[in-house]
Amino acid sequence: MPHRFPVKEIARQAGVAPATVDRVLHARAHVREHTRHRVEQAIRDLERQESLLAMTGRKLRIDVVVEAPIRFAVEIRAALEAELPGLRPAVFLPRFDMRETMSTAQVVEALDAIGSRGSHGVLLKARDVPEVAEAIARLRARGVPVLTLVTDIPDSQRIAYAGLDNRVAGATAAYLVGQWVGSRSGTVLLTRSDERFRGEQQRELGFRQVLERRSPRLRLVDASGGHGLDTPTEQRVRDALAGVGDVVAVYSMGGGNLAILRALSSLGACPMCFIGHDLDQENVQLLRAGRIQAVLHHELRQDLRSACQQLMCFHGLLPAASIGPCSQVVVVTPENVPAARWLAPPPGS
Repeated sequence: MPHRFPVKEIARQAGVAPATVDRVLHARAHVREHTRHRVEQAIRDLERQESLLAMTGRKLRIDVVVEAPIRFAVEIRAALEAELPGLRPAVFLPRFDMRETMSTAQVVEALDAIGSRGSHGVLLKARDVPEVAEAIARLRARGVPVLTLVTDIPDSQRIAYAGLDNRVAGATAAYLVGQWVGSRSGTVLLTRSDERFRGEQQRELGFRQVLERRSPRLRLVDASGGHGLDTPTEQRVRDALAGVGDVVAVYSMGGGNLAILRALSSLGACPMCFIGHDLDQENVQLLRAGRIQAVLHHELRQDLRSACQQLMCFHGLLPAASIGPCSQVVVVTPENVPAARWLAPPPGS
């Protein structure tokens, strides 16, 4: 693969040994495919970062570890890269480890590897389980700060959480459902990607509390656990709604909305309102086509800016008073989709 960077710089970006980079660059044997992809991605990352590398200021090499469907992962990456040129006084050089699904063991392995090679900080979207909290503690013991992104792990040694108030988001969704459905009775379909993402737990909690108070005639059917991926999400919705003929609303917290719509169509269900989360490319298209009625949006760029400011404060480069707030919930309908909504580049670009 052609490149113009020192082997040591590529190795730092990829998080592997220089000898491994050399084997990849010269197409030698005994290199795992996953490692080869990491080196190739590191070169692409360095090409993107060339203007940043030329900037003056303390350089902070950070790691972004995210478990999320690719459509949302690329939104996170694009939002962070859009913020990087304006961050001061530090220059951030990110490394990305983004996968659609990660077992607890894989998350722990990734965090321990970061601790071994060193980092100025970690932005983490992962499930709230004890093993991950313990890995965060090991990073802190090595002097590596961790911020949780979008979904929190509060009982850990993370230095901050960057993201929206998920309980408020769920409560807002329940309010909207009540306004759309009115006094009717019926079934509300509820979907989460995984029960161990605390952010989605908080959304569900807020949703259930407000819906019970405002719309007691509505009953909930849960089709969670599809990880926001199309095939498992569609199947779970089909199974959950078998024999249910009165679906009046959908609250999708974890994505996979095209798959949910396919399942609803196959069952002959026509809900009055469908509320999703995040203005990714898929949801923008569904809004504009009128296939979903509202998206609860939070500005990822604002959250990532706040996260990077937290890291600069940790390293003594910025006073705490300069840290900006995280984003608030914004209700987006087909009538107010941002006209200049930026679209994340496709994976690997």
